[in-house]
Amino acid sequence: MKIPSKTEILVVDDLPDNLRLVSNLLVEQGYIVRKATNGTMALRSAQAAPPDLILLDINMPDIDGYEVCRQLKTFDNTRAIPVIFLSALDDALDKVKAFQVGGLDYITKPFQVEEMLIRIQTQLTVQRFTQTLEQQVEQRTTELSQALHHLKETQLQLVQHEKMSALGNLVAGIAHEINNPVGFIAGNL
Repeated sequence: MKIPSKTEILVVDDLPDNLRLVSNLLVEQGYIVRKATNGTMALRSAQAAPPDLILLDINMPDIDGYEVCRQLKTFDNTRAIPVIFLSALDDALDKVKAFQVGGLDYITKPFQVEEMLIRIQTQLTVQRFTQTLEQQVEQRTTELSQALHHLKETQLQLVQHEKMSALGNLVAGIAHEINNPVGFIAGNL
């Protein structure tokens, strides 16, 4: 699959060897990689310039990955960023908690490179489709709002036309009712 240019991934891991390994693999695939060694740095980086995807470790010294993800999902500019947890924790409860705080995927260390790359590509593809769909919905909503406004204007014009037509008929009826007796009187005179 072709990677769109300028696709940025924020890799968050407190272990320099893990950070370097994952970063190098992603750079080789054509991604732009930003690194963070703790949760606080990850939050600042994501809020300053939201990446396209975040690979997030769970066990970190200051703020754990669960809390980082939870906080990311509370801000408007970072809420939609896909988060993939990348952790040595492989207990089912850890995975469930990762999904509960807003993670979209979970990769257990040690990981298979191909699997990680496919999962990243899948989440990026889903994100792009979602953004395209949201844009289309917004465009259609605007079009429908304009059509509704036009329809209301047309309806108002039709109502006004009907009122004028009814008023014309009423005036014609009154004129006819007045002309009959006047004509009768004029004829008799």
